[in-house]
Amino acid sequence: MAAEDLGNLLRELAPRVLGALLRRHDAFDTCEDAVQEALLAAVRQWPVEGTPDDPRAWLITVASRRVVDQVRSEQARRRREEAAAVRNGPEALLAPPPGEPAPGDRDDTLTLLFMCCHPALTPPSRIALTLRAVGGLGTAEVARAFLVPEATMGPRISRAKQRIRAEGASFRMPVGEEYTEQLGAVLHVLYLIFNEGYTASSGPDLRRDELTSEAIRLTRAVHRSLPDDGEVAGLLALMLLTDARRPARVDSDGDLVPLAEQDRTRWDSAAIEEGTALVTDAMLRSPLGPYQLQAAIAALHVQAPRAQDTDWQQIRILYGILGRIAPNPMVTLNHAVAVAMTDGPDAGLELLNGLDADTRMARHHRLHAVRAHLLELADDPHAAHESYLHAARLTTSLPEQRHLLKRADRLSRAAAPRAPVGP
Repeated sequence: MAAEDLGNLLRELAPRVLGALLRRHDAFDTCEDAVQEALLAAVRQWPVEGTPDDPRAWLITVASRRVVDQVRSEQARRRREEAAAVRNGPEALLAPPPGEPAPGDRDDTLTLLFMCCHPALTPPSRIALTLRAVGGLGTAEVARAFLVPEATMGPRISRAKQRIRAEGASFRMPVGEEYTEQLGAVLHVLYLIFNEGYTASSGPDLRRDELTSEAIRLTRAVHRSLPDDGEVAGLLALMLLTDARRPARVDSDGDLVPLAEQDRTRWDSAAIEEGTALVTDAMLRSPLGPYQLQAAIAALHVQAPRAQDTDWQQIRILYGILGRIAPNPMVTLNHAVAVAMTDGPDAGLELLNGLDADTRMARHHRLHAVRAHLLELADDPHAAHESYLHAARLTTSLPEQRHLLKRADRLSRAAAPRAPVGP
């Protein structure tokens, strides 16, 4: 089996193996460590000895041995088994009826995602724990994805697991309002992982494809478990429609190519078709939500054969609705662009003025980059030049910084007086 195929298989199996262990032992930190050890053992042994006939069963067996060894060393195995018996009842010891799957055969990805997004955890801890426990990434891989040392990421993950244990969280699906709140947290974490991969917040590369791929994979898993949830479908559609533009987002030098200048023949037509179908179906049968609206906007962008064919009027309307049901400064920022494209740059700039006092946006480079773009459209090259420079100073993404500086330099050269021609 090729290394890439092996990696994909292990990432797919990791949450199912961890779920099987948690149903039996209900000790998140111990089980998660055991699964990571089993994954490492598979990476070492399978390329040499061959892939087992039942890879999941192999991983469960190896990980279970690690858990039992740990429990025995702490002299707590009997107490854990007694607690599990009380919690699950005597029926847990019985074989399942014919035709029903055994507990170890269940796909516990969604339950595991809920646990990793426990309300007691901070958003960074939720992201790190999700990538490790559900995504099957090692601590070093998670650290590389977020450009921090492994020595920083390791303790963060350990603290997250300890916090879950301290909260007494059990391996179960929440119900009622708790379910609604935690599903929102799960979707938000997946959204953040995707965004960080699609446009890296810092570093030398514009994107981190391993993060976008992982976010899409995990969101597909949630969609399989909740096929009738419109917002889950909307989020998956949004990711697919956005990621479809990935091949055209950078040029041969790795520099950013704006949406209006991208070669649309390079976009992923299969992803566009799938994403459009998902959001269309969701909006027809489900209550309207923020992810569906964002997906609908993304669909309008990718359906235009040319940048000048973009239906900005419809996009403006959708951003207006989005701003009412999920107010957010980034929504206002994007709404201002749509307004500028329909009513002129001055109208868009007026909307931006309201964001200057927002502490969340005051030092965000995107506010100044959008203002620079609209000032350029308004034929104010000097002010646009200054705003591009300001945005470049604020961003920590090197490709975005290069792009902004190029824009500023282009305006500076265009405004420079030309040398006289002739005698």
